[in-house]
Amino acid sequence: MTSHTPEAPIGLAEALAAGTVVLDGGMSNQLESAGHDLSDELWSARLLAERPEAIAEAHLAYFVAGASVAITSSYQATFEGFAKRGISPERAAGLLRLSVELARDAAARAAARGVTRPLWVAASVGPYGAMLADGGEYRGRYGLTVSELERFHRPRMEVLGAARPDVMALETVPDADEAAALLRAVRGLGVPAWLSYTVAGDRTRAGQPLEEAFALAADVDEVIAVGVNCCAPQDVDAAVAIAARATGKPVVVYPNSGETWDARARSWSGRSTFTPEQVEGWRSAGARLIGGCCRVGPETITSIARTLTA
Repeated sequence: MTSHTPEAPIGLAEALAAGTVVLDGGMSNQLESAGHDLSDELWSARLLAERPEAIAEAHLAYFVAGASVAITSSYQATFEGFAKRGISPERAAGLLRLSVELARDAAARAAARGVTRPLWVAASVGPYGAMLADGGEYRGRYGLTVSELERFHRPRMEVLGAARPDVMALETVPDADEAAALLRAVRGLGVPAWLSYTVAGDRTRAGQPLEEAFALAADVDEVIAVGVNCCAPQDVDAAVAIAARATGKPVVVYPNSGETWDARARSWSGRSTFTPEQVEGWRSAGARLIGGCCRVGPETITSIARTLTA
């Protein structure tokens, strides 16, 4: 790709200080709605190698819908995961870089369609559990030390950082120990980051109190926002207040639709409980970066954008 994001007048951190920014929605559901089969351990990362244009189209759909930040398709893209498919480290690094380039290309195409607001690219760094492809990101407690987790994350974060995204999304983190590893790994990369946990009530999925989990990022200069994602909408309210209190930083929230993921059956069940009106309460509590995760599509992002700009 040779296109680039139109030059944003301010950085994302400055934008969050000035107001609220709209994130995109779920990458997987957008790809599936376009007819792509993601029943694979690499999930959406497989399309980086096989159908990269589909990923660019998904990003474009969210930019056109009203999102100002696209999260790259690198959530489940790891050297270890690609190696299981016979993909060399060199090729894997190229695919990680491509994830950022595809989002940049989509931003340029959105601008060509008349989108004039600033557009940013967030490089997704998913948890170790995403590579396991067994639902481990909803449990944490992998049996690895913080140092071992740092060694897992740092190489791909270096590659993603060198691709110069506007920010890194250290996302769907189930465990405060893994957050500590990610916060170590992000230092010195020269790229700001946000840290978002997946939670159950007022605790991480691994059971740690959110107050303590968020506090890990309070003094990390690279972190421009903290919050939650890939959780039930009803878990967001308390988390926003705790994150703001524990860190003094802007809060990022992008919950799932409210449906439940069955890792064994690899399917969703239940009904959506996410309503765009909920974002008003989140913003009032301190959320400054708001969007959706799994099963939240462009129509909901449009509703969120309209709600926040009303």
